[in-house]
Amino acid sequence: MAINKEVGSAAEAVADIQEGATLSVGGFGLSGNPMQLIEALHARGVSGLTVASNNCGVDDWGLGILLGNGQIDKMISSYVGENKEFERRYLTGELELELTPQGTLAEKMRAGGSGIAAFYTRTGVGTQVQEGGLPQRYNADGTIAKASAPKPTAVFEVDGQDEEFVLEEAIVADYSLVHAQKADRYGNLVFNKAARNFNPLAAMSGKICIAQVEEIVDAGAIDPDDVHLPGVFVHRLVEVGKDIEKRIERRTVREER
Repeated sequence: MAINKEVGSAAEAVADIQEGATLSVGGFGLSGNPMQLIEALHARGVSGLTVASNNCGVDDWGLGILLGNGQIDKMISSYVGENKEFERRYLTGELELELTPQGTLAEKMRAGGSGIAAFYTRTGVGTQVQEGGLPQRYNADGTIAKASAPKPTAVFEVDGQDEEFVLEEAIVADYSLVHAQKADRYGNLVFNKAARNFNPLAAMSGKICIAQVEEIVDAGAIDPDDVHLPGVFVHRLVEVGKDIEKRIERRTVREER
């Protein structure tokens, strides 16, 4: 792995992502979306992608532009709302969806980056998450083409009581795409506020992590105590500047009085 991980452009950073790749993508809602990397991937037109991300952006922003262009075949997500095309493609059988509880999705990414093959959680026990039967892909006529399979369980003693837990497998993606506020040339990353939700975890879970950052500084310029993700997880950096467009789903303000 190179010590200086900076590359010249977003296009160069994603140039080797091939058809059928699996991606782990940061962002929570529209906060912290690696938009320049997504746009570069959109321009390449690679398809058949499997993407693990909390949600799929909106119709014209974030992962939504890849979805609208028919480049995503499967989503592993916890949230479908705000994207009508996501809903349409899922219900018409054009898109496979592995619906995953949000905390479980976060831990699946973290586990993948930590070398943990699987873990037990209470979340989903006694539901279709554990018992199987969740529709993952529909036929065009609305019947279920593929449903989730049952997951193994085990019983552990918690506070003197036997509790059932469900086994969840980790996510290890071919690539991860993330957005950070700042990085040094070694790849140590600093995230800003809500962008810290899924970006560090998504970064960990990719075999090759590509980070777009607003600012790249010299090694040693970031206090070690301020590093949110160490550079050992990061393979490529592309500087996108501080003036990039950042969107939110809905702006709610109080009326002036």
